[in-house]
Amino acid sequence: MNPFQNRRIDPDDERALLDSVERFIERDVKPKASALEHADEYPAEMVATMKSLGLFGATIGAEHGGLGLPVTTYAKIIERLSYAWMSLSGVINSHLIMAAAVERFGTDEQKKQYLPKFATGELRGGVALTEPDCGSDLQGIRTVAKREGNRDYVVNGAKMWITNAYYGNCFALLAKTDPDAKPAHKGMSLFIAEKGKGFTVSRKLKKLGYKGIDTCELVFEDYHVPAENLIGGSEGRGLQQILSGLELGRINIAARGVGVAQAALDESVRYAQMRKTFGKPIAEHQAIQLKLADMATRAQSARLLTNHAAEAYARGERCDMEAGMAKLAASEAAIENSLDAMRIHGGYGYSQEFPIERLYRDAPLLAIGEGTNELQRIIIAKQLVERQKV
Repeated sequence: MNPFQNRRIDPDDERALLDSVERFIERDVKPKASALEHADEYPAEMVATMKSLGLFGATIGAEHGGLGLPVTTYAKIIERLSYAWMSLSGVINSHLIMAAAVERFGTDEQKKQYLPKFATGELRGGVALTEPDCGSDLQGIRTVAKREGNRDYVVNGAKMWITNAYYGNCFALLAKTDPDAKPAHKGMSLFIAEKGKGFTVSRKLKKLGYKGIDTCELVFEDYHVPAENLIGGSEGRGLQQILSGLELGRINIAARGVGVAQAALDESVRYAQMRKTFGKPIAEHQAIQLKLADMATRAQSARLLTNHAAEAYARGERCDMEAGMAKLAASEAAIENSLDAMRIHGGYGYSQEFPIERLYRDAPLLAIGEGTNELQRIIIAKQLVERQKV
């Protein structure tokens, strides 16, 4: 049974939770986000508060110590966090993808040992998938996990662009246990990998945007992972296990896009009423009105698609097409809205005095992360044909 299927939350409880998140944002995030982002400084105090709010266990079942939220509520939390500072949403995204893989496919012992620690944030991390020569084509990974006796696997390889890599301490690690398997996915396995000897964070990567959060390269040199940490206990199922988690990740990216698109819109509506040219607010100029109308339509369309995908996920349905549509539409909305916001703000949009330049730098990541938008289009098209075969 899918552990995420048919979860419910009372509307009053949801409103109370969202109110607590919004209070955290108003009190702790908005006053400090700009300074931390420009300094590329890790938001340690904010992360600690997110732990106390239970957000590291947002989608982990209550029976394992988590909040057990439906994904529809989780998406609303991510939208609010991203509206204030998108980097914060990444702190919990890949962490919860890892948790989802364990909760959905792990053995009873793995769930008992790891999920309560994931829920509290005692163990925190993400997913180690991407490699220096391998991005969206995960079947092309080169990291190898070789069985050594009955006790351990020995891992050698490297991973790139890994979120939470520096401050995190546990990762869902995708590796090839049978490098010669045909097709390649049948030789791929997923492990719960805690930091230890042979597991090295080699460097922190500098980025255009999405700052403040640690994104690093990982190197594995004769790293030993216990055989009991093979998720599900059977080799050859790793790609399917992590791809199901990426549906959750794409809903997260879509919700981030909604937050960024809405923030760009709200800043623009506010500024357009304050800024005057030719004797009247620019909001009264038709050229600006056309941009605002398009921005509002994009944001709301993205929100509805994201909610649609989250509802499908919550019902336990296959939703790679729905999540792909939401991710595609919302990320493009964020990019287009951030650019329109910069044009509306003029020189001030290019200045660090306003959040527009940060939105403009953050938004492009959404078209790349959790599978490029080009890949999403292919997934959508294939599913359209599959679901409407003649």
